[in-house]
Amino acid sequence: MGNVEKRLDSIEKRNKKVELDKAWETSWTRRIIIALLTYVTIVLFFLVAQLPNPLINSIVPTAGFVLSTMSLPFFKGLWIRYNSRKP
Repeated sequence: MGNVEKRLDSIEKRNKKVELDKAWETSWTRRIIIALLTYVTIVLFFLVAQLPNPLINSIVPTAGFVLSTMSLPFFKGLWIRYNSRKP
């Protein structure tokens, strides 16, 4: 019985890790960090490229990126529904 308990414990630990990974993938913390890192990267690029108003002009591409990542769960749901119907 010890082997079965070890295997069950291993599966429960793996499931917990998968649940935490999924929670991280959908968390607002992750989205905010990605948005901030994207904004900083674009500002730095605009500064190096000597483009006008880098702090303001970097908002648009950052917002576009964040909106595109926020729409992915919707499209993922559509994709799953469509592909789950296939034989």
